[in-house]
Amino acid sequence: MTSPLVSVIIPARDESGNLPSLLDEIADALATIDHEVLVVDDASRDGTWALLEARAAEDTRLRPLRHAESAGQSTSVWQAGHEARGEWLATLDGDGQNDPADLPSLIERARQGDVTLVAGHRTTRQDDWLKRFSSRVANVVRARLLKDETPDTGCGLKVVHREAFLRLPYFNHMHRFLPALVQAQGGRCVSLPVNHRPRGAGRSHYGLNNRLWAGLVDMAGVMWLRRRSRLPAPLETLARKDTKASVDQTERTS
Repeated sequence: MTSPLVSVIIPARDESGNLPSLLDEIADALATIDHEVLVVDDASRDGTWALLEARAAEDTRLRPLRHAESAGQSTSVWQAGHEARGEWLATLDGDGQNDPADLPSLIERARQGDVTLVAGHRTTRQDDWLKRFSSRVANVVRARLLKDETPDTGCGLKVVHREAFLRLPYFNHMHRFLPALVQAQGGRCVSLPVNHRPRGAGRSHYGLNNRLWAGLVDMAGVMWLRRRSRLPAPLETLARKDTKASVDQTERTS
């Protein structure tokens, strides 16, 4: 089984109204790029899983996964990253607000070889005032405390090298701190402006309590992880001569 260049990862909960068009847009955007799509149904109560089963029967690039009980966005992304086969992981939300048309430019930037993660920057937000307010506060506080040089770490649209992603420490809500975590492991991150769209069908599962206040608590944990990290730590090994080759050379010269 060959490995694709990119594995697109989509965490989804009750997104049956948004996934059909989103999957079509991904196929169009990545028509010339070898890819697979992993959608994690996080215990949806609508027709999300039935939809994914039907689509997967017609599209071998689609690999549906699901949780019997909701485990959250970070767990969904983390598990899909381990199941993925691509060299690069491209993440985007299942609500259709991230535009798949931005994927090729992020992938192209990532493949230039000097970065580990490329993050989307939603320069024009299409959210209600509460989301915009909580995100603005969280971004300002995070930037000052973590110094991750990422203006919009909450954007779901990211491209990250899979090997680097698999080395990151796992915890709930880790998806909001990927740039800081990647940097703590010695990686480099850049941001590119991306489109942002209004949500299609359904409703958001995030509010002030689980977005802003929980994020501040998690930020303290990330600061602790970065402080305690000692990576990257260059490791030298003892250079040993090939014993057999040395014996053969001795016999030829004796």
